[in-house]
Amino acid sequence: MAADYSTSAVTVGGCRIRLMRGGSGEPLLYLHGASGANWLPFLQKLTKNFDVIAPEHPGFGESDSPAWLDNIHDLAYFYLDALDALQLSGVHLVGNSLGGWIAAEMAVRSTQRLASLTLAGAAGLYVPGVSQVDSFLISEEQRLTNFFYDQSKAREMIGRVLHPDMEDTALKNRQTAAKLSWQPRSHDPHLAKWLHRIDVPTLLIWGDTDRLFPKEHAQAWQAAIPDAKLVTIPKCGHVPQIEQPDAFNAALEEFIGGRRQRRKTA
Repeated sequence: MAADYSTSAVTVGGCRIRLMRGGSGEPLLYLHGASGANWLPFLQKLTKNFDVIAPEHPGFGESDSPAWLDNIHDLAYFYLDALDALQLSGVHLVGNSLGGWIAAEMAVRSTQRLASLTLAGAAGLYVPGVSQVDSFLISEEQRLTNFFYDQSKAREMIGRVLHPDMEDTALKNRQTAAKLSWQPRSHDPHLAKWLHRIDVPTLLIWGDTDRLFPKEHAQAWQAAIPDAKLVTIPKCGHVPQIEQPDAFNAALEEFIGGRRQRRKTA
């Protein structure tokens, strides 16, 4: 599949980030997880119907590591500023894992520029009594292995993320992820009590064998966000957009299409 997208450097509030963008239509902002930013096949397929915007977070990869970056809230405010700077409105905000956590933190603060919110395998909530893999207590290879139900897909991602040419980037990403989510581990203890403020249609997409944030986390998000819809993908782990991209995109596009239809008939 052709990589029909452009890469540019965008500066917001003095912080320069790498931004990938392709397609046309309603804007769809995708926030990546702790493994970093790549233009993945599922994004390319979404360009048929959307203006897909995939930034690389501050502190990751080729983006700047600003002195002000201390916690997940900083990234939430940064991306709210980025929506203003890019003059985006009616945005479909989509995030996986760490990116899902950032997206939720954005949405509890302001949905002014959002049309919908989609969280996939999102970090951010603590669910008592649920056993989960602690990604900071295992090697990077083991962490990526735990992402998948299909281990052939795991080997593909390990080869890409842990390629020798990517060592510096992987280390930078790991350090920033630790800064953002080491303590408390991968959650914001204050987030759950504010999720009721999310007033845009919300979709949760979860792999049914997610070991990092098991299905009980999806249920906790659904219980806390008004009228949130949950789609569970069978034989799928923590990164449904990579392991089951067709099912992921179908769920996302059906959800957004249904929202459009309801808006037309309202």
